[in-house]
This record gives sequence, structure tokens and C-alpha cells, in this order.
Amino acid sequence: MRFASRAVTLAALALLAACAPRPQVPSTPTRPPSEVPSRPLPTPPAPPPPANAVAAGVTLAQPRTLAESDAADALRAFVLGCPALVRRQDKSGLSQASDWQILCAEARAVPSGSAAAFFRDRFDWARVGDGKAFATGYYEPEIAGVRTRQPGFEVPIYRTPGDLTRCTKADGTIGRGRVDETGACVLYFTRPEIEDGALSDKGLELAWAADPIDLFFVEIQGSGRLKAPDGTIMRIGYDNQNGRDYVAVGRLLRDRGILPSGGITRDVIINWMRAQPDGGKALMRENLSYVFFKELIGPGPIGAMNVAVTPQVTVAADPLFVPLGAPVFIDMDRNETDGLWVAQDTGGAIKGANRFDTFWGAGAAAERTAGGMSANGTAMILLPKGSVARIEAAGARTVP
Repeated sequence: MRFASRAVTLAALALLAACAPRPQVPSTPTRPPSEVPSRPLPTPPAPPPPANAVAAGVTLAQPRTLAESDAADALRAFVLGCPALVRRQDKSGLSQASDWQILCAEARAVPSGSAAAFFRDRFDWARVGDGKAFATGYYEPEIAGVRTRQPGFEVPIYRTPGDLTRCTKADGTIGRGRVDETGACVLYFTRPEIEDGALSDKGLELAWAADPIDLFFVEIQGSGRLKAPDGTIMRIGYDNQNGRDYVAVGRLLRDRGILPSGGITRDVIINWMRAQPDGGKALMRENLSYVFFKELIGPGPIGAMNVAVTPQVTVAADPLFVPLGAPVFIDMDRNETDGLWVAQDTGGAIKGANRFDTFWGAGAAAERTAGGMSANGTAMILLPKGSVARIEAAGARTVP
């Protein structure tokens, strides 16, 4: 802060009266200067979030001890994702495709009983940013649904519309949208618009669900099983999304003080929604994001790498901070999450460094674990040996 000073010179004139003393003038009390309220200093704007993992800072860490059985499960999932891993452009900036090609070839030849040693010796264990992690859980839910509309099954499950495309919007950004009748690229229909009939009578119905809340949570999970009255099962999985931002309804309820921050689980949210006169419809419509599905044939739900995800091994991550296909070690305050996972999926709410969503499979036990999962701890990304040294040599920011 700068301060300005000013000097004032007073000249005093002494006038002497020879004949009479000077009259005494009563002194006037001095009024204290009025206090001027201090103005709070403006809050500096928050720095923008890092664009990717390299910008967040990377540092080497010590490998952890792995149970051989857990490492063997992770190795199988890692090998399954290798064909996609070596073809993908790594948006995180942490690795190069050629490095993964070497590791993938080695992974296929790891002898039995040596998976833990492979992950310990052939990877850089690296922290991104401060390494502080937060993990939730997801699973493959089963809900009532049928292929053909019938009484009691009135909620449409849509395929990807043909007019959903990537185009350049008026602001110059490229993203999901549709081209309107004027030829302009505009945002795609919102959840309320779709629910109100924007896609009706277009032959896009893949199947029909019995309950809108159940379907809403299948969208959040990204895949699910539809069980018909005759017991047959149809499996559906994420195919596309309308391009609108995902809004977590549990966070809305917490921020509004409707539900306590420490007690928000899937069941608590669903119970609150079902207790509303509109069946929770208004809350769901605040999430403008809408997911389109495809039928799944074959093993397991399909993740973002277009390979089947593995229960208790696959984790969803932000590809700007974790190379999709890379192993991830997490150590959390929920012990069931501790250990080695493989980043094979993404999620609308899974954004930023060290944010993960653990996959638990299907069934009641998976639903209980995933639905109540909220864990804090630390995370390390396993990268091809030498990756961190290369980042440092390139002059990128690293964490001391």
C-alpha cells in the first residue's frame, strides 16, 4: 500500500498589548473526527483450474505393496484395454502411445505370480497435483423394462437421434448439438424438452421402462439391465449424450439444506423423490443432461474405451488427468476401495484431478456398495517408466 504525506507550516504572529491583558477565551472541546468505515479489499479472482495433469503438476511417488491376486485381476483388465490404449491420444499429457505399446507387449507375457512385480517395477508411480482423491461408486442396476410398449411400461428409452451431431456453434465452440432449419448449429434438446415429446414418433424408442426414477438412475450409472415380466433380460449401455452439462441432484438437495450433507445416498435421494407430489420430476428436470442408449450384446457393460468394464477393477476418471487405460492406485478411508484399479471409463460428474468412480458390478451387494460410496484419500497414476523424467526434461511444471 502506498501512503502520501503532506507537511503543513504554521506561522504564529504574537501581538502584544501594552495596556491590558488578553481576555481568556474558553476552550472548545475538540470533536473526534468521524470514523470512515473501511472498505473490504476486493477478493482476487480464483485462478483457473489446470487444463490437464501436466499443468496440475506431477511428482514421482514410491510404489505400494500389492496383493498378487489383486494385481492379477488388474493385469487382465489392463491387457483387455491395451488395443484401445495404444491408439488413443493421451489428453492428460502424461504419456506417449509408443511407451504403452512396449508395456502392453510385456503385459501379455507376464508369467503367473508376477503381476505385482510387473506393476511395481515397470511403471512410474506418479501423483498429480497434491494427490488428494475423492471416489464414488457405480454399478449395473436392474430395473423393470420391456422391448415393446405395453401397459405399465410407458417411459421411453431412446436410441441416439440421427440429428445429434458435432457442429460449430455461434460462439465458435465445437460440441454436441443439432443443425436447425436455418442451418445454424444450436444446443440439443434438454431433458424437459425430450420428456415433453421432442423425440416422440421418430422411431427412436429402444425399449420402455416402468419407472422414470429408475431409468434416471440407469442414466447416471451409464448402463443397466431391463427385466421383463417374463424374466427375460435386455442389457443396455451408454451410447451418447445430448451435450448438456450434468447436474448432480444429490448436490442440489444438499446445497438447499433439504438433505444433510453426511447422509446423502442413492436410496435417500430416491426416497425423497418418491415422496414428492410430482414423483421427483421437477428435481430430475433440473439436470438438463440426457443419455441415449444402445443394446449391449456380450460380456459386461461397455466403458469409454469400448471394452467391457470389470467389477472391482475398472474405475472411471477424467481423461484430461488420467490416460484412459492406465492403472491407478488409490488409498482411501473406505478400505474396500484400496488397491489397484484400471481407468477404463468416464462419467459426466467425474471431472478434475484425482476424481474417480469405482465400478462394483451388478446385483444387490454392488448396489449397496456403490450407492453409499463416498471416499477420501490419495491416488497415484501408474505411467510407463521414464514418463515423469520426460515431463521434467520438457520444462513442464512439477510438484516439489
